[in-house]
Amino acid sequence: QVQLVESGGGLVQAGGSLRLSCAASGRTLVNYGVGWFRQAPGKEREIVARMNWSGGSTSYADSVKGRFTISRDITKNTMYLQMNSLRPEDTAVYYCATNKRPYMGIGATTDNHWGQGTQVTVSS
Repeated sequence: QVQLVESGGGLVQAGGSLRLSCAASGRTLVNYGVGWFRQAPGKEREIVARMNWSGGSTSYADSVKGRFTISRDITKNTMYLQMNSLRPEDTAVYYCATNKRPYMGIGATTDNHWGQGTQVTVSS
């Protein structure tokens, strides 16, 4: 059974930084697309960062480009989201996810395993 356990959320002032972690168990993250999504109150879940299955390519939503960085540590089977220059509009519940199928990308419509979510609140 695949489990994704997130940590690192919290309250931060605008301009500050947080690093989210997502520890995977039950299956390796290698050869699977991984990503971070977020959902703000009253809004749909959106993908903010993704890494392809080989780990060789990343992409970001325009709203976070240049501020957020997705990474993974295959020795720890853990993925990360480094968030810098945080803004109040980044406030949301953040979810990590990995595609259930290998050698594929990841997105909102792929069949994913999901973490439980962690709250990030940015005060102005």
